[in-house]
Formats: sequence, C-alpha cells, structure tokens
Amino acid sequence: MQSIAVVNQKGGVGKTTVALGIAEAASATGMRVLVVDLDPQANASSGLGVWNAAPSIDDVLAEARAGSVGEAICQSNWPDQGPRPDLVPGSHLLAGREPLLAADPVGAQDRLRLSLAGVDHDLVLIDCPPSLGLLCINGLFAAERALIVTEPAAWAADGVDLMHNTVERVAGRLGAPRLAGVAINRVGRTRDNRYWCEQLHDRFGDLVLPQIQLRAAIAEASGKSTTLRSLGKRPGAVEAVGQFDELWDSLNEARTADLTPEESRPSGELPPPSTIDL
Repeated sequence: MQSIAVVNQKGGVGKTTVALGIAEAASATGMRVLVVDLDPQANASSGLGVWNAAPSIDDVLAEARAGSVGEAICQSNWPDQGPRPDLVPGSHLLAGREPLLAADPVGAQDRLRLSLAGVDHDLVLIDCPPSLGLLCINGLFAAERALIVTEPAAWAADGVDLMHNTVERVAGRLGAPRLAGVAINRVGRTRDNRYWCEQLHDRFGDLVLPQIQLRAAIAEASGKSTTLRSLGKRPGAVEAVGQFDELWDSLNEARTADLTPEESRPSGELPPPSTIDL
C-alpha cells in the first residue's frame, strides 16, 4: 500500500484540488484509492460528493484503536462510469478534536496511523489541514511520503521550506515520510507566475514535480463534485486530465525507484533463498 500526505501549512493553494486530481488519475489506472479527509473544512468530502457523513474521521480519531478507519469508509459519489475512490469523510467537528488530542500525552500523534492498520487499498491519500497542528502531524505520521502543494506566488518558497522542515523532523523520528516532491498548482501565463515558478525550481530543483495549470475546467469539476473526465472535451478538461495523469505517473515512478528490494517484493512473497536467515 502506498500512502501520501498532501500538505501545506498555507491555505488557499489548491491542496485539496490536487489531492482529488491525483485520486482520479490513480483510480483511472485501476488502483483502489482511499481519500482520508483530515481537514475540518471537509472540502475533499464535498468534492467527492459526500456531505455530513457519519461515521467520519472525527469518530476515528476519538479513540486509539487499530483498524478503526475501516468502519468509516464509504464510497464517493463520483459518476459510476468513471474513477470512484473510497473516502473516509471529513467533519467540521475536527476543529474541536485537536485540543482533545493534545490532552492525550501518549499516542496523540499516532492515532491515524494506528487506525489505518489493515487497510487494503493500493493508495491512501491524506488531505491534511493547512496548519502544523496535531491533525497535520497525524497525517504525516500515517504517511509513507509527503507531497507539498504550493502556488506561484510571493513567499511560496518560504512556505515550502517550513513544510519541508516539518516533514524532515517527523522523518527523523520515524524514518518516514519521505518527501515525494513539490507540486506547483494554479500556474497561469503571467510574467509574475513565470517568475515565481522559476524561483521554486531554483530553490528545490528536482523536487519540483509536473505542474498544474490554472484552468476553469478544474474549478468546474470541483464545483460540480465530479471528475474531470466526466466533463468530456470541455475546454481545458482534457489538458487538465493529462496534467494530473502526468503528476501521478511522476509520483508513482519516483516511489518505485525509491523502494528497497524488501519493499518492492509482492506481499507474501519470500525473499530469495540466499537472503533467508537460517
């Protein structure tokens, strides 16, 4: 199972849009995808056509129990004929969950990871809140990799730096998550956008992944709680589908390249005889 936390401590950069675009792209390849909506705004849930569902991620985080996320999984309401990821619904009640987690001196950061035990999806995407509180830390603790989403704007590189440092601090303690890269979202054709994209490329180099252009079709799909593919040949829709597919391919290829022989071996397969301890 792959798991990616989609993060940025700054709101309004399109983090949830990118998470859902990746979910659509991965699902379209036949992967079983689970989206965990860890943001109190619950935009990932509404983007998947699910509102006020119960149980929600708030119920999951209310107790430290292995495998409890399975009780909250529901199917998205994207069109039947296209990609349909599963969902652990978000909840506005999460806004009050963080101080309750802070009152738990042991295991407050680890509840989501514990709850995901036994999940058999191919990919888990965790849409984290735009903050560095315990909800976001839970997302990072539960993830194999972290994807930082940003936009070509002033101070964007500084925000990515801060988030990168947080990811490294968690990884230093747990060995994970690894940084999957930086996705630049809402890239327009203005000189200002080009300048800030260049600044991000200069600072983060190969960590910068294929970018997502600013397109009305992406906003339309989000507003209709549907897939980009369902828009057919609407202006910009085909191009947006291609860009999210490219972003997912880049993430998937990088993950495969990073795997150790033990991690890349299919589940249940024994190592070669020469490596088995007798």
